[in-house]
Amino acid sequence: MMSVDSFEAVEGRDAWYTPWGDPADVRSITVAGDGTIFVNVHVGGVVRSRDDGRSWRPTVDIESDVHQVLAHPTRAEIVLVAAAAGFGISRDRGDSWDFVTAGLHAHYARAVAVSDETVLLSASTGPGGRRAAIYRKLLDAESGFERCRDGLPEWFGDNIDTACLVATGPLVVCGTGDGRVFRSPDSGQRWEVVAKGLPTVTSVMVA
Repeated sequence: MMSVDSFEAVEGRDAWYTPWGDPADVRSITVAGDGTIFVNVHVGGVVRSRDDGRSWRPTVDIESDVHQVLAHPTRAEIVLVAAAAGFGISRDRGDSWDFVTAGLHAHYARAVAVSDETVLLSASTGPGGRRAAIYRKLLDAESGFERCRDGLPEWFGDNIDTACLVATGPLVVCGTGDGRVFRSPDSGQRWEVVAKGLPTVTSVMVA
């Protein structure tokens, strides 16, 4: 492993921080279909490289407090974020961003996934994770989010964290802090528990 020198020199790096005083760190990385790399720094926004990491530029206000960045798996122009400011979407490869909170009970978001043309988002009342839930909406619809309920608890006791909500095709999987794994076969409409009694789930993967 070696550091990427160009990443050390990205514009705005001096402003990166954490609320607890430690150095900011990389929380998530995603690569779009056209090869563009997006790196989510916590707390430092999202930086982008279009030349295989030789140069980087910031793309979103760091005060949005991004927790996950995700490139759409088939539409390279679309990039999604889960942030303390809510659900963020760019339709121009990160040049501009819109944030959506309509339909959410609270806007603190930790994880985002794309299931076919449905976006899924975890949201809670804050870093402590109380009253956490999963939401879904059609990516291109004007309507707000709707809460996923069928097969899920009334509230999760902790945040569904970065890397703990993933999807491929219509299959969605999420893992929880209390050691459960839930699965939805239909883009988040219906859910079932497929594992419980595990240690704290810190990431899940689907193939």
